[in-house]
Amino acid sequence: MPELEPEGDIAATGVGVATDLARSGAPPLEKAVGGREDIATEVSGKPRSLWSDAWHDLRRNPVFIASALVILFLVLISLWPSAITWESPLRCNLSKAQEGSQPGHPFGFDGQGCDVYTRTVYGARTSVTVGALATLGVALFGSVLGGLAGFFGGAGDSILSRITDIFFAIPVVLGGLVLLSVVTSNTVWPVIGFMVLLGWPQISRIARGSVITAKQNDYVQAARALGASNSRLLLRHITPNAVAPVIVVATIALGTYIALEATLSYLGVGLKPPTVSWGIDISAASPYIRNAPHALLWPSGALALTVLAFIMLGDAVRDALDPRLR
Repeated sequence: MPELEPEGDIAATGVGVATDLARSGAPPLEKAVGGREDIATEVSGKPRSLWSDAWHDLRRNPVFIASALVILFLVLISLWPSAITWESPLRCNLSKAQEGSQPGHPFGFDGQGCDVYTRTVYGARTSVTVGALATLGVALFGSVLGGLAGFFGGAGDSILSRITDIFFAIPVVLGGLVLLSVVTSNTVWPVIGFMVLLGWPQISRIARGSVITAKQNDYVQAARALGASNSRLLLRHITPNAVAPVIVVATIALGTYIALEATLSYLGVGLKPPTVSWGIDISAASPYIRNAPHALLWPSGALALTVLAFIMLGDAVRDALDPRLR
């Protein structure tokens, strides 16, 4: 049986091996074994959080960059439409009805002689406003109800689950036709209120599931054992770790609400003239599709591009926030 080397000889042997590796230009032992180091840890000295890691991935995602640029442009023209157009969307000239592109009027005129370019630009303000406010209301209302139900459980959770089942059974378009047909207001608030009324159950169910998952983690149990109150557990420990799925679904839903507003306006129960909306313009241009297809194609294209941009943005955010998709 061979003799074991003394501990000092083993240490000396290890030092000698490390010295030989260093002289030969080989990488350090921990790098050679690990394959590669975490770049964030190597540069900053500490690992990135979920949000900083997600932003690191989003900045390198061409889908996110393209969709973000489109959305930024839409937001800018919604705030300052006069920056890229020079006429009023309500100024019409029947003598130019259904005419095509002309100098100063690149999109031509609709059936009432209104400039299609100007109305398309001003229509972005209405669509983005309705989509953003509806999404904000749905996200706040649904996430608060779902988060509280998931955290406390009990009878309140069971009742909320049954209520969401009832709302899921209501067809959205049919519900809009019934509820908005009795509204005479020309403002955007009835449409936004209808979207919040029928949209909160989806966010509520997602928030509920995220909170139930987050409150079972060890750090939440440790904070509870140390005497943390329910409000501190919700605001400090659970909400930051359960809000990511809500943000992803809300981002995708924003594009859906813009399309829903256009659909309801097209059917005549959403926004009403003189409000400028892509749905109203699409509805007004439909009878003249053979004689003036440009009056239909431009607002339809703007609507499709906007919805696609928000859906692509939501997909990119989902991929960045979900570690399983990396």
